[in-house]
Amino acid sequence: MTFEGTEKYVSTRELSVAVNASIELERPLLIKGEPGTGKTLLAFEIAKALDKRLITWHVKSTTTAQQGLYEYDAVSRLRDSQLGNDKVENIANYIKKGKLWEAFETDEQVVLLIDEIDKADIEFPNDLLLELDRMEFYCYETQETIKAKKRPIVIITSNNEKELPDAFLRRCFFHYISFPDPTTMGEIVNVHYPNISEELMDSALKVFYNLREVKGIKKKPSTSELIDWIKLLQFGAQKPEDLDKVDLISEMPPYMGSLLKNEQDYYTLNRRYGGNKF
Repeated sequence: MTFEGTEKYVSTRELSVAVNASIELERPLLIKGEPGTGKTLLAFEIAKALDKRLITWHVKSTTTAQQGLYEYDAVSRLRDSQLGNDKVENIANYIKKGKLWEAFETDEQVVLLIDEIDKADIEFPNDLLLELDRMEFYCYETQETIKAKKRPIVIITSNNEKELPDAFLRRCFFHYISFPDPTTMGEIVNVHYPNISEELMDSALKVFYNLREVKGIKKKPSTSELIDWIKLLQFGAQKPEDLDKVDLISEMPPYMGSLLKNEQDYYTLNRRYGGNKF
């Protein structure tokens, strides 16, 4: 079975090729792109399309590679030994399995999402090189090698906050999700709002893409923000002809709070109005 998108996820031909190529090569798929372009959602939809369980590992700035393998709770074991608890005899009782261990020990192939890998320390990707390459690791406490029963489909996302090591990149199949063109974006909008009128969608897309082209905008509105904005346009019974008047010079779009996310961008547009619109 190959991935071609789902009812809720519009996949371009290039993205589908990348997904299926990474599965065939048995290499992690590294996905980059602007925030809000559906990188994380992709893993969920791959799991749904291929009818596989999804295991998610959301990376934070404090996340270590070891946490993805396992953690040994020595403090709890010491406390239990002081209390005379019999469970201290089995050290496995104090091993907390990580997301990689969970993915490796399943009998069925799963989809493993390592989300926003660039949030962690720069050494984080390097610390996972062998584990993702060989699909195994050694647990020193229990003196056993944990090897994947079924090689998981690994999806790794990055927002490009920091450069990833070359050695790590060589082990991945890479794909950059380009920002959707108006035609593709129209298909995405139709997935979320199948009953939207073509007139409203065309007018909304025109305003949206014009806003993204404004010079000086720091955080350009993304796909997810467009989806929220259109929902508000429908809620407010906005007419297409009213949106057609929006030129970002003499007329502002409604519900700007769903499109712009910081004060700098508000001030950028404010200057276009002579400083009196906000």
